[in-house]
Amino acid sequence: MTTWMSALAGGVLIGLAATLLLWLNGRVAGVSGIFNGVIFPNKGDIAWRYAFLIGLIVAGGAYMAFVPGAALPRTDYSRLALIAAGLLVGFGTRMGNGCTSGHGVCGLGRLSLRSFVAVLTFMSTAMATTFLVKHVVS
Repeated sequence: MTTWMSALAGGVLIGLAATLLLWLNGRVAGVSGIFNGVIFPNKGDIAWRYAFLIGLIVAGGAYMAFVPGAALPRTDYSRLALIAAGLLVGFGTRMGNGCTSGHGVCGLGRLSLRSFVAVLTFMSTAMATTFLVKHVVS
């Protein structure tokens, strides 16, 4: 499968999953919020969260295992840098009251102005960081 076809299929599946979660469960598919609900659970509100997160991991693993030529995770990053990046992302999602999946996929789909501003902030920060890492720091 060509790269654009894989991206299109992935986008359709993400959109379908987000739509089904909203229609069937009344929940927005914001991964950081779902994960936060696992860390700080409310009674009776945990099973679907585990199912969603496990589904993300299983689906990604199945894709890498069964699709020839599938992209594999990079292994040439410092573990300390990955931990620091994860903590910064977690901090940012709390500050932004949501993550790229919640704001970018679900919020933009609902035409939320707040999500539009959040996505512009995410994308601008990502582009600036990439420029700095690739062209200034290295």
